[in-house]
Amino acid sequence: MQRLQGVRKAVLAGLVAIGLTSAAFAQTATPASGLGQSWPNAADLSANPNWHVYVFVLNGIEYVQINDLNGTVHAAVATAGGTTIVLPVGVDSQNVQTTAASASSTAQTIYSDATTTVTATPQSNGTTTFNAVSADCNTYNCGGGRGS
Repeated sequence: MQRLQGVRKAVLAGLVAIGLTSAAFAQTATPASGLGQSWPNAADLSANPNWHVYVFVLNGIEYVQINDLNGTVHAAVATAGGTTIVLPVGVDSQNVQTTAASASSTAQTIYSDATTTVTATPQSNGTTTFNAVSADCNTYNCGGGRGS
């Protein structure tokens, strides 16, 4: 009888562990929605009133999308672990830099968190150059800035 109760407890503990693990995976595997859209269902986190900046986090990767005030998608980058890549999204995706550029007097910070800073620099031909720079990565600040 005691052996049967021990088996029941073990099975119950296993089911509880599976249930908790499933809930944790469901929270981290939820797909980000709205990336690439004019008006995504996300908070505007822009540090500049001339731009809309939307941030999506999926599986520890932070996606930052830049839109103008009319909703036109200009650019998007992805950052994780101190690395930043340009996404092929937006009318200015070819004008995105991911390295530290020399500071320009016309550069405007449009987004900044613990791991990423994005600036916009208007060009004489009417386009905008965006610069996305990752902060130095250490154990504390490489979690994507918004949690994972």
